[in-house]
Amino acid sequence: MLEVGAVSVTLQDAADQPILEPGVGEIPLWDSCILKALFPSTVDTDAVSLQLKTQLQPQLNPELRWELLEDKDWSQEWKKYFKPLKCGDRLWICPSWTDAPDPNGINLLLDPGLAFGTGSHPTTHLCLRWLDQQDLKGKTLIDYGCGSGILGIAALLLGADKVIAIDNDPQALLASRDNARRNNIADQHLITCLPDAIPDNSLADVMMANILAAPLIQLAGNISELTAANGSLCLSGLLETQIDEVAAPYLKHFDFDAAGIEDEWARLSARKFA
Repeated sequence: MLEVGAVSVTLQDAADQPILEPGVGEIPLWDSCILKALFPSTVDTDAVSLQLKTQLQPQLNPELRWELLEDKDWSQEWKKYFKPLKCGDRLWICPSWTDAPDPNGINLLLDPGLAFGTGSHPTTHLCLRWLDQQDLKGKTLIDYGCGSGILGIAALLLGADKVIAIDNDPQALLASRDNARRNNIADQHLITCLPDAIPDNSLADVMMANILAAPLIQLAGNISELTAANGSLCLSGLLETQIDEVAAPYLKHFDFDAAGIEDEWARLSARKFA
């Protein structure tokens, strides 16, 4: 598609086949795909169709369909899909181009970016609703796998004193710092670091990790060690069917509450033994 002049290409699942958690090193693709490509309106559709059918393997028998799109400001069009999202009793996640629905609420300004976490995914939403119910005043929170920084920033707005945001992706750390400044959070309250550069003697009154089941299991020792005695734990990014498997390596250190469930995704919360 790109070779014959497409300006962008999108792959889409054609058969409702979820790919939820690839293995390490795997790059899975759906068995049946819809390939969409955008071309300039001046494109010669007949010539491009002929080129594509010639290049693609005959056994694929591709069905080609052209559609003329209405001219829009595509750089702004995507914004209509992001609306303010309420997470619990007090907390709202608001795109910067919208007015806060509740001026008296706790409004976190966050625009979609290169790091995971806008609040719309069930795993993040489950964590935000849990945070909204916690007494965070004066506490230190660690967000292990911080992505956009949404959980740590929400915690600070809800009263936490300090957040240590950890991620193995430098882009996520950059996004977290940018989003913190957008919410008028001073740098000393949000510390960002790679996993091998966690400040010495770091202990979390509240530990959060919204990643995936496999790393939650692999990191159980690190996460448990970084959580203070009587500290709270919140794990997410796992499916409902993975609850027992993920909880197992934490049971010797934590007492778990009932799991929170949303759209087949789960959130685990627990308290560390004294």
